[in-house]
Amino acid sequence: MAERTRFWYLKHFNLFEGMDEKAMDSVGRLSSMNSVKPHQPIYFPDEPSHAIFFLKEGHVKISRLTSEGNEMILDVIGPGEVFGELSLLGDEEQSNEIAQALDNVLICTMRREDFESLLKMNPELNFQVTKRIGLRLKKIEERVTDLLFKDVRKRIANFLVNLAEELGKVKGEVIIVKLHLSHQEIGLLTGSARQTVTTTLNEFRSSGLIDFSSRDLTIKDLEKLRRLSK
Repeated sequence: MAERTRFWYLKHFNLFEGMDEKAMDSVGRLSSMNSVKPHQPIYFPDEPSHAIFFLKEGHVKISRLTSEGNEMILDVIGPGEVFGELSLLGDEEQSNEIAQALDNVLICTMRREDFESLLKMNPELNFQVTKRIGLRLKKIEERVTDLLFKDVRKRIANFLVNLAEELGKVKGEVIIVKLHLSHQEIGLLTGSARQTVTTTLNEFRSSGLIDFSSRDLTIKDLEKLRRLSK
């Protein structure tokens, strides 16, 4: 992909807002653009990433393997997000993590060593990355708390609220989310059985809170879902 195109993508990435042209030139030289097909891995647990990824298009599933070898989905991220950043804390933090494309994905990739050098030269960028790492860890902690203290109906309602707020687009009086997760994967995110997810989503649809197809999720009453998630 042409240098000009890669530079355009990076310059319009939220994380780099406010950086001057010289700094952006450095970012462009140090990064590469890659596309990943749906369901293809970006990195594996036994080969943890030594790069930082800037997601420009598509959606990525971040998972970990439990000690029993089962998948636990930590997060689903969309365009404008950074992933692989936990490697900045040390390889052990990311040693059992999996990143997988859910649809057609376009990412800018930078070696961790180069990104660390960039952080040293740009205090504001360093602050933004540290903030994002803190938010990511907080989000994981909140999901664990939900699993411990909320019943399954509240967990699924909370998942829908978060999905709408993070990845949804407002269209008229509803919020549309491109749904790239199976009911099995939603179950892994919410600590629920696949059939329980199907039953609960159908209940929410019958109540007029949501509608869904194989590709889209429509949130019709976000505030009521939010109340159900408490």
